[in-house]
Amino acid sequence: MRLHVRIPHLIAAEFRRLVSTPMAVLALVALLTVPVLYGGLYLWANQDPYGSLANVPVALVVNDDGAELNGEQRNLGEEVAQQLVASATFGWDEVDAATAASGLDQGTYDFSIEIPAGFTAAIASIATSSPRQADIQLRTNDANNYLASTIGTQAVARIQATVTQTVVSEAGLALLDALQTIRAQLQDAANGASRLADGLGQAEAGGQQLADGTSQLADGTAQLADGTAQVASGSAQLADGGSALADGASRVAGGTAQLAGIAERVAAASSSVVGALPAARADIARALADAGLDPAQVDAILARLDQAADDVVAVNGDVQNAAGQIETLNDGAQQVAAGAASLAGGASDLASGASQTAAGARQVSDGAAQAEAGASQLAGALGQLSAGSQQLQTGLANGVNSIPEADDALRQAQANTLGDPVTVDASALATAQNYGAGLAPFFAALAGWIGIYALFLIVKPVSRRAVTALRSPIRVTVAGWATPALLGGVQVTALFGVLAIALGFSFVHPLATWGVLLLATATYASIVLALNVWLGSVGQFLGLVLMVLQLVTAGGTFPWQTLPGPLAALHHVLPMGFVVDAMRQVMYGGSIDRVWPDLAVLAAWLLVALVLTVLGVARLTRHRTLRDLQPSLIG
Repeated sequence: MRLHVRIPHLIAAEFRRLVSTPMAVLALVALLTVPVLYGGLYLWANQDPYGSLANVPVALVVNDDGAELNGEQRNLGEEVAQQLVASATFGWDEVDAATAASGLDQGTYDFSIEIPAGFTAAIASIATSSPRQADIQLRTNDANNYLASTIGTQAVARIQATVTQTVVSEAGLALLDALQTIRAQLQDAANGASRLADGLGQAEAGGQQLADGTSQLADGTAQLADGTAQVASGSAQLADGGSALADGASRVAGGTAQLAGIAERVAAASSSVVGALPAARADIARALADAGLDPAQVDAILARLDQAADDVVAVNGDVQNAAGQIETLNDGAQQVAAGAASLAGGASDLASGASQTAAGARQVSDGAAQAEAGASQLAGALGQLSAGSQQLQTGLANGVNSIPEADDALRQAQANTLGDPVTVDASALATAQNYGAGLAPFFAALAGWIGIYALFLIVKPVSRRAVTALRSPIRVTVAGWATPALLGGVQVTALFGVLAIALGFSFVHPLATWGVLLLATATYASIVLALNVWLGSVGQFLGLVLMVLQLVTAGGTFPWQTLPGPLAALHHVLPMGFVVDAMRQVMYGGSIDRVWPDLAVLAAWLLVALVLTVLGVARLTRHRTLRDLQPSLIG
């Protein structure tokens, strides 16, 4: 019970000392506000800087003179400039190059972006044989602001992405339109190839028939060649026989001509005899009458003579008939002789023609044999061509099927997707409200250390009078720690109020966040107390050094994994990194399971520092001076 009574007395005595004069009160209040001023003002200034980028002055220079792109006159530089100004991402000021350079040098602009001449032409060169990259010129001046230069680089990257998306979308649409045209043409080609395959199939069958026909033709022409050879041989014999026939017919014609002459003379003589009969009868009748024959006798003689005359007339008829037949025979013989001569000439011509025909038939036979071989090759080639046309038709059909059918709307959607193929579906297990809220855990943790460090400028770590009077290291340690811990609790409570009320930061677990801050400031107080007890003013300085180390190792801004190896190792040891991690979990709604190990590490630092302080106080009790025995405020 005595322990609890003495510790409050020690704490009260220290508070009385801190408020003993108006200046002391003013100093205490000023130091209590240090965390609020540091953490609150910094986070207020950086609460949402990305939301205020529209106030950053940026020079925009557009010198693009446009070019033909995808069949129409475009000026992508002007289009990009219009999009930038409309987006109000920065405080865009469209000026000329000289004004931009002067403003960047004088600090009027934080950076400048120039879209040079030939920008559209460079993009249009993609479709030519000499493609080149378009250029966007970023000019920065780190003497104005380094982060502004970094932001300018990111802005150019976004412009590049926007232009790329536009160009790729338009080029993709043109490509898809061309593919659709190619698909239609491939479909026509496939249909034509199908018809070609059918025709070649028929041609293949016809070629086989042709091969069969030429084979038969070759056989027939071979037989024809043999036959014409035989005809040539026979016609030669016929020519010889015709010549002999012509000679015989000529001799016959000569004989019949002579016979016809004789027959003609005989016929003339016979006709003369017949013509002379009447005169001869009259002469005979007169002679008989003159001889004294009576008329009866004369008539009897004349009757006998008339009978002989009738016989002569009959013979004359036969002679005339025979002469006519001999004449006819002679005419026929002459014709036969002439025909035989013509036949002999024709037979000779026939023999010559038959010989030529035989030679031609042999050539035809040879040609037919070659035609047979060619027809066989043609049939084989037509078979291969038919198979190839089938493969062509199949390949074209597969090509058509490999290019999907798409209408205008679908191609536009595909082009848009091609230009921007990836969307980021962002999801977060825990989300900071804004940039300031993202930095709040780090700066609140740092402000807590600064506040404790500042308090130890006026708070006495351990009263030597208390050590001499109480002679209890534990009570002295608890009393020496409780005063800055309580004041630190006031500091972080005020800071928590500023974050929650003045800056409007949201807290998923507000009480837990406040509790982490209280534990953090209590831990900081124990550490700085131990340094002061053991090392005095040197320990106070080491508290500053320790703050600087934690400033760079806590991982409050960049991930701690980016630190050099030795500093990354300190991240896993020093307490501020654990304070930052615990606050992030309870402030943003992260994993509570991660908070307990962080609190355990802080509690370990707290206890170890208090134990070291107890040991330091115990050391002081063994080395007392007369000054230590002067009256104490607590009696």
